[in-house]
Amino acid sequence: MRFMMLMIPKGYEKAAPGVMPDARAVAAMMKYNESLQKAGVLLALDGLHPPSMGARVSFPGGKPKVTDGPFAEAKEVLGGYWMIQVKSKEEAIEWAKRCPASDNEVIEVRQVQEMSDFPADVQKAAARFPELQAKSGQRRKS
Repeated sequence: MRFMMLMIPKGYEKAAPGVMPDARAVAAMMKYNESLQKAGVLLALDGLHPPSMGARVSFPGGKPKVTDGPFAEAKEVLGGYWMIQVKSKEEAIEWAKRCPASDNEVIEVRQVQEMSDFPADVQKAAARFPELQAKSGQRRKS
């Protein structure tokens, strides 16, 4: 089972462009990341620049509308993520609990949808999805 652990740092929605994390916090997080890798559960991970450097594309009336960050209505934003492969939701939660997060950070744990989770008609409609994943460079351990 694949899970995304989504880091949600409170206050990051208002962070200035180019803000960088504290070196000590990064060092602690690197130890955690290395433990995920050594355990063989880490598939991918990345940190994200603040929303002030991003954009959102919405589709009012079916037409794309671009809004540059920061986003006034944002209460929670992603600061980064880990993609892990474990045997259960409980195991994913145990990994999340080991993270050296601070008081202002929350980790949301979400299971990734697998093709086998969908009914036959949806699987048929998405039949080329595995091919797209392979061409995108994603590695899958199913």
